Amino acid sequence: MADTRIEAVVFDLDGVITDTARFHYEAWKQLAGRIGIQIDEAFNERLKGVSRMDSLEEILREGGRQDRYSLEEKEQLASEKNEHYCRLLTQLTPEDVLPGIPEFMASIKAAGIPVGLASVSRNAGTVLQSLQLGPVFDYIADAALIRHSKPDPEIFLTACSGLGADPRYSIGVEDAPAGIQAIKASGMFAVGVGKELHGADYLVQSTDRLSWEEIRDCFFRSLLL
Repeated sequence: MADTRIEAVVFDLDGVITDTARFHYEAWKQLAGRIGIQIDEAFNERLKGVSRMDSLEEILREGGRQDRYSLEEKEQLASEKNEHYCRLLTQLTPEDVLPGIPEFMASIKAAGIPVGLASVSRNAGTVLQSLQLGPVFDYIADAALIRHSKPDPEIFLTACSGLGADPRYSIGVEDAPAGIQAIKASGMFAVGVGKELHGADYLVQSTDRLSWEEIRDCFFRSLLL
C-alpha cells in the first residue's frame, strides 16, 4: 500500500523519543519534599503527559495542600521545579534517544511523511536540541501553544494543524494513558508504547519494537473497518 494517504506522524516526547521522566520525577520529588509532601515512583506515573501546573495541582492534592497556596505562589513553585529540571536536562546527549527511534523516524521521513511533536513540556525545544533531533521535526506543538493539557486532544490537533494534516489520516505515538486518550479524541490512529494503554490501535512494549511497515499496514486496515 502507498503511504500517501498518511498525512502526518506526531510523536509525544517523554517516554517515546527519550526518557526524561526520571528528571521530572527527581525535580518533582525534591520540590514536594521541600513543602512536606512525599511522592513515589508509582504516584509519578499519574503525572506522565500532564502539564506542569496540573502536575503541581496533583501533588498538592496528594498532600492535602491544594488550598494553601495562591496562584502566584503555585507559579513560583512550578518555576522552581522547572529550573531544577532544566539543570538536569543538560545531562542529555544523542545517546539518550530511545532504542529504535532513529530508525523508525528515518523510515517515516523516507516515505515523505511530515513528522510532528506534541509535548506538554515547555522545554521540548531544549530537549530536542540536546538530542540533536530538531531538524527531524517539521512542526513542534508544546505547552506554549495550548490551553488544555492531555487527555484533551488540543495538542495533537494543534500539531496536525501546524503540519497541514487531517487528523483522520494521521498517526500519534504515545506512552501514557492520557496521551492515548488525547490521540483518540482527536480522531487520529493511536500507537502506544508500553503497558496498559487501553484504546491504542497498535501497541508495542518498547520503542525498539516499533515497525513502520506494520503500523502503516495496520493503519490502512483500520480505514476499511
